[in-house]
Amino acid sequence: MKTIINTKFAKKIFLAGFALVSTAIVAQETEESTSPFSLSGSIDTYFRTTFNDAGEATTATPTSFANQTGFALGMANLIGAYETGSTGLVVDLVFGPRGTEATFENDVLNGIINQAYAYWNVTDKTTLTIGRFNTWVGYEVIAPAANFNYSVSYLFSNGPFSHLGVKADFELSDDVSLMLAVTNPWDTNDISGTGEYALGGQLGAYGQYLNLYYDSGSNGGLGFEIDYTGGFDVTEDFFLGINAAYNTNSNTEIEGGGTTTTGFYGAALYPQYATSESFSIGLRGEYFAFTQDDFDDVPVLGLTLTGSFTKDNLIIKPEIRLDSFGNDNEPFLDSDGLATNNLSSFLVAAIYTFN
Repeated sequence: MKTIINTKFAKKIFLAGFALVSTAIVAQETEESTSPFSLSGSIDTYFRTTFNDAGEATTATPTSFANQTGFALGMANLIGAYETGSTGLVVDLVFGPRGTEATFENDVLNGIINQAYAYWNVTDKTTLTIGRFNTWVGYEVIAPAANFNYSVSYLFSNGPFSHLGVKADFELSDDVSLMLAVTNPWDTNDISGTGEYALGGQLGAYGQYLNLYYDSGSNGGLGFEIDYTGGFDVTEDFFLGINAAYNTNSNTEIEGGGTTTTGFYGAALYPQYATSESFSIGLRGEYFAFTQDDFDDVPVLGLTLTGSFTKDNLIIKPEIRLDSFGNDNEPFLDSDGLATNNLSSFLVAAIYTFN
């Protein structure tokens, strides 16, 4: 049930948060470079239009974020960190449609808290983290400044975004790492109704990562997902990113009672070429399929061509995206109001970062 926030209370919370941020800024300006405080963040906004579309609520792709048309706001992101000795904390706040969607509106004040965790560097090769942190699964992330493409993939949109729990990171060697996690099921802040937990892990070797996540799949859980994320520097200027995943959930609830098995699988390639120090161009070519017992797979081909121009802290990203569904699935409407299986769109995004 969505909570209605008292306006006066919300205002007090906002003013308190503003005071904390202001204090951090003053501390940064007055302290030496060894200050335990740091503040970073970003804002992003975009213009998006679609082609051959009736404009009857069919302009959005079945992926997260960047689905509005006209001029739109992504989100503002403020990340405060404090570290002293071997311990520290991070508070990551998000404001705007992208942030609200990423947190599923389940946090205080409709999804302000993206991450909030404390950590302990037990040794120089072992770190314990507890709280809410973004997922280890997948190639892409919530904050757009860290992605090459501005819009996100089907693989990212259908996997977990964040987790609430504890994880341990182990540096096994200079090139090999291991992470183990126990968390609440994805997007769950309170398990008192189920008593269930989720398990996760990541094995990294030479820049390639095998990611695992498991919950029971009941009560809206994700089930089991295995994910590979990696990439290779083909040349000094050409990078090839890779993502592939498989998900299955045998406890998906269906209307009228009972359960069925649902899931997805897919793969994406991210070739990216730097033409200069300030401009790069990249393609995301993705094949994705939704699955469900007793139904044919619903395949999707997504092609996204993105340019990335950097000037100081500002990043400009023009992007063309094509989405096409197979097996007679027609989720969109064309300019005549008739069902169609494809959608083409164009956007220009602006992202400004600071630290």
